[in-house]
Amino acid sequence: MSPLFKLLEAGMELLVPLVVAKVIDVGIANADKSYILHAFLLLAAFAALGLAFAIAAQYFAAKAAAGTGAELRKRLFCKMQSFSFTRIDELGTSSMLTRMTSDVDRVQYGVNMMLRLLLRSPIVVFGATALAFVVDVRAACIFVALIPLLAIVIYAVMAACVPKYRAVQEELDGVYLSTRENLTGNRVIRAFRLEEKETAAFSKKSDKLRCTQEKVGRIAAITAPLTFILVNVAVIILIYVGAIRVGHGTLGQGEVVALYGYLALILVELIKLANLIVTLAKTVSCMKRVGAVLEAEGEEECTKEEEGEEEDAPAFSFQSVSFTYAGGGAPALKEISFEARRGETVGILGGTGSGKSTLVRLLPRFYEAEEGQVLVGGRDVKAIPASALRARIGYVPQKCVLFRGSIEENLRWGKEDATEEELLEAVRIAQAEDVLEAKGGLSAEIEQEGRNLSGGQRQRLTIARALLRKPDILILDDSASALDFGTEARLRAALSSLQTTTVLVSQRVASVMHADRIILLDEGRIADMGTHEELLARSALYQEIYSSQTEVRA
Repeated sequence: MSPLFKLLEAGMELLVPLVVAKVIDVGIANADKSYILHAFLLLAAFAALGLAFAIAAQYFAAKAAAGTGAELRKRLFCKMQSFSFTRIDELGTSSMLTRMTSDVDRVQYGVNMMLRLLLRSPIVVFGATALAFVVDVRAACIFVALIPLLAIVIYAVMAACVPKYRAVQEELDGVYLSTRENLTGNRVIRAFRLEEKETAAFSKKSDKLRCTQEKVGRIAAITAPLTFILVNVAVIILIYVGAIRVGHGTLGQGEVVALYGYLALILVELIKLANLIVTLAKTVSCMKRVGAVLEAEGEEECTKEEEGEEEDAPAFSFQSVSFTYAGGGAPALKEISFEARRGETVGILGGTGSGKSTLVRLLPRFYEAEEGQVLVGGRDVKAIPASALRARIGYVPQKCVLFRGSIEENLRWGKEDATEEELLEAVRIAQAEDVLEAKGGLSAEIEQEGRNLSGGQRQRLTIARALLRKPDILILDDSASALDFGTEARLRAALSSLQTTTVLVSQRVASVMHADRIILLDEGRIADMGTHEELLARSALYQEIYSSQTEVRA
């Protein structure tokens, strides 16, 4: 609807110079006041209709642009929710935030301008040229020569600007990333007194962005002056030719004014079009970045054919599994093979960077093994729909993530239809009853990222959330590190009463020493496995870890 109303508005404007020409050549030349009055009323009607059409066009353009922005954000958010961890790592969090915000805003603005001007400006330019031929064929040849020159200027500017706008957005990603890191790590920066260093690093990135924007701005800025030069040269030629033809009596004064009016219209519209081209260059660049996210493949529910589950199969097993992060260089895991029986507690122990978290992330298929197989219930995780697989697994990550809302709302992420009894039971097993007492019950509000809770309180609530779904496999990825030894001991005792396979990931021997089996990792490989007593008797690495931590505790 917007282009249609813009087309009608353009029609009103194109008729004005013809009426003005008649007023000069007929009304004024013959001193016909009645003719001039009727022409004035006709021009007033054109103006009123043009205003109404312009308002309607603006309304529909704004509505369409806002709808486009909303739909793009919704599709981007849905697409991002479908991405695997690998895809998120590749795209980068700051880049996705930029595309969701500034890129979509730029596309929304571009759609608005395109609907209002992209059809109107060419219609006015070509309509004015066509009507110039109606007025005088010889003088209209000036228009025919002018338009290709202007088209060349606009095309050259656009071709030069589009790649540079893409570079601007990429550098904007870097500025957003730096801002995000500084906001989230503000306490650390202050603790190490690195404010000046971080400010200097941010200024460097910001200056680089500014320089790139200035370069593209210089190119875009020459569009209007070149357009003015070409059109004004055409005006000079038109007035010269028109004056000669008026002197010869072959062209009326009003017709020269009409031709000048059409040139003025062309000038205004071409300036608008030149600015629109610059805007569209930015829009195209941003749309490509948005499109790259929308076209990226989401996580597949299954990547292999279905297989029957074996009743007597282990709860899960790893068979010669190796894995390397995208762009990570050396493998994070190499030839991992072990299994866990149903109801067993398995401890995963190792130093920083040994591959503990990577190992457990393969179970819910957050990442896919490059070599070997990860089996749950005797079935390859690639053959189990991701939603069904994760419904069977309770996963508590290293970084406890809580969302703004009540404690109850956060717990119900584990089971939406849980009763109050089930909620309180999960809280009791997670040793979080004192958290409810301190905060005022299940209805107590949690601030963004759980800022009003201590590290131990956050950990226990996230464990309760995972327990609420009564998972077949419970993974605690170093998620009791903030608990004191007494609370952790009570938590282990409570978990041992559950009919679930539990995986405890930790750097502390005390956290895993009571497990039925301990997997000792070193540089992505299994260094040894067995009970605490067995490892303590034969593994030099385990003895070293145990003795160092025992001495620290002593």
